[in-house]
Amino acid sequence: MSSSTVPAAGAAAAMLLVGTSTAVSATIADYPVLIGQALRYALAAAILLAVVRHRRLPRAGLTARDILLLLALAATGLAGFNIFLVEATRHASPATIGTVVGAIPIVLALVGPLTERRRPAVRTVVAAVVVTLGAAVAAGLGGGSLRGVLLSLGALAGEVAFSLLALPLLPRLGPMRVAAYPAALAVPMLLAASIALDGTSSLRLPTPTEAAAFGYLGVLVTATAFFLWYDALRRLGAARAGLFAGLVPVGALVTTVALGLGEAGLADVAGALLVGAGVLIGLRQPVPTGAAGRVGRPVRRSRSEDERRVRPSCELR
Repeated sequence: MSSSTVPAAGAAAAMLLVGTSTAVSATIADYPVLIGQALRYALAAAILLAVVRHRRLPRAGLTARDILLLLALAATGLAGFNIFLVEATRHASPATIGTVVGAIPIVLALVGPLTERRRPAVRTVVAAVVVTLGAAVAAGLGGGSLRGVLLSLGALAGEVAFSLLALPLLPRLGPMRVAAYPAALAVPMLLAASIALDGTSSLRLPTPTEAAAFGYLGVLVTATAFFLWYDALRRLGAARAGLFAGLVPVGALVTTVALGLGEAGLADVAGALLVGAGVLIGLRQPVPTGAAGRVGRPVRRSRSEDERRVRPSCELR
């Protein structure tokens, strides 16, 4: 089995799970969005922190730099992403938002290596373009105002920050803590934003059906998917892991069809095939050499959460 097979499977599973949030979110359309995101992040953080404690992972003292990065990650990659996305829906079509945010593979393919002082690999950039094109085709492109496009770009920036701000934290804290801490920090940020934008009337308890939906979003789409994504990001690097972001609309399509909420059209199938082709192109890239670019090899790090454990064999994030 290739050294990249397990993290690749994890990245694919993470993005497919995120894609399923589209269909599930339809059941909570009447619930205040930002309050709902705060609920799912609170549940996910509680689960992840409980796992950290249960597994008795080595203590990882936070430095001032760690705290600043975690706060920035929570503010941009979680709270900021959702706020921009919610506001964008008021000025642009879901297709436009999905197309803009769907450019994440290209951005990570270009910016990810630069953060490691490497040149972007041509094959990865080409693969990212194919994946992004597939995601755009599946989204159906669309129209919107300039303000809507700018807000969508803000959501894209939050998506990029979600991965790039985590990279310096992963070697020492490990994916479990990096998934848990920002989720917990984002809760009060989203509560404050909800009250500021929608007033105190947005504060209400969910119905049993809504609570079940938030349970799914918190357990699978947040706690599980975040951990899988950060584990893959640590092993594959931002550029290659970013290719799997194109699977989000595929997950949305599969869930929608499976639940009988819609049918797969020609554009949906064509987009999914393009995404799959792009991912395959990118994963066939030779492993880069150099300390910053080693993929699939153990990374030397100080007392991370993984050193003393046995390794197991338009969407709101």
